[in-house]
Amino acid sequence: MEAFQETVRRFFKDLWPAEEKILVFGEGQTHQPPLMLIGEAPGEQETLQHRPFVGKAGKNLDAFLQAVSLRREDIYISNVVKIRPTKVSPRGSISNRPPNREELALFTPFLYDEIRLVSPRLLVTLGNVALQAILGRDAVIGACHGRPHTADLQGTALTVFPLYHPASVIYNRSLLATYEADLQALRAHLDAGNVI
Repeated sequence: MEAFQETVRRFFKDLWPAEEKILVFGEGQTHQPPLMLIGEAPGEQETLQHRPFVGKAGKNLDAFLQAVSLRREDIYISNVVKIRPTKVSPRGSISNRPPNREELALFTPFLYDEIRLVSPRLLVTLGNVALQAILGRDAVIGACHGRPHTADLQGTALTVFPLYHPASVIYNRSLLATYEADLQALRAHLDAGNVI
């Protein structure tokens, strides 16, 4: 894992020599965890703490883990994009934005390397960005959520379980029942042990 992270650091240092881009790497069980959780990109707190899924996202993650009876240290947590994508508001404040195509194109091959290195039993994608990084641009969370899919990751078959991003429930309360049902389906899938 250290060699992988150093390769990524070197690549992006050379790519953006004039800018300091803080890379936030995955963390957790790095050898065949039962589950690898993939989000979109780090936010402000993740960048400050150099850890994925902390701050508001961490609270969402804690609730997610409790619902599926797992501990943070037992799984591996990462993001598709390893830098914080930002935008500047008309008032001059910096906020998060979804990763753009260039960022996705740069980081997705490294995500595939990371997945192969970690070798999880199950991938759980959160939201459309992570889902499409694994299943392709035509995949949409509304059609795929809450049930397993098989992905071919450059010749390696993997089971993917797409979920709505936990943050989406904050902005759209009508998704709460669906999200909770999907978590129960994920727990049943894990209990059944039927992953590739």
